[in-house]
Amino acid sequence: MAPRPVIEYYFSFISLWSYIGSRRLLALAREHNAKVIYKPIDLMHIFSISGGLPVKLRASQRQAYRLLEMERWTKIRNLPTVKHPKFYPADPTLAHRVLLAAIEELGYDDPAVQEFARRGTETVWANEGDIADHDTIVEVANVSGLQGSCLLERAKNESKFQEQADSYTKEAEDKRFFGAPLYLYRDEPFWGQDRLEMLDDVIKSGREALPLPTKGILNAQGSFI
Repeated sequence: MAPRPVIEYYFSFISLWSYIGSRRLLALAREHNAKVIYKPIDLMHIFSISGGLPVKLRASQRQAYRLLEMERWTKIRNLPTVKHPKFYPADPTLAHRVLLAAIEELGYDDPAVQEFARRGTETVWANEGDIADHDTIVEVANVSGLQGSCLLERAKNESKFQEQADSYTKEAEDKRFFGAPLYLYRDEPFWGQDRLEMLDDVIKSGREALPLPTKGILNAQGSFI
């Protein structure tokens, strides 16, 4: 019997593209009986060390094209979306820790854990909820099938969950990732929800992984590293 596919999922609740790919990722995982390892990261830190910019600091040309892509992909994925959410960018770190506490208790495959991971992004990008607000986090967790109040208390009081979240951000930095969502399958990175179909094809075909290159990269002087 072939081993079960494992997808490491680097994402953030405030990532638009994590939201747009959220349902498609779950469908892909069900189709292939894949295990999704949820790894919430500090997206703003990753931007800061990789040349990325928060939306408000991007050139107007890039902001305009982002809105166009948002319109295209929400139609393709059949998702409701608010283009300018009221609480964006909120601090998702506490909600991320709640997710990690739920995973510790129930495991990655638990439907309530998966639903909370999906609803966390939906809260920001479809429901205009404040993902940094304690009551909102509890409500989203409860609706997902979790014990929201208990998990919130654990997330607030047990430092190991912040340490775990920090370790995932450090992983993303060390692996030279630069945004979210990032799906890692057999050490091959797929950046962006629009690469999910590529990931699907790789799992189906079973081809060898293509790791991120370490050579052939130009430095600021125009020389290859």
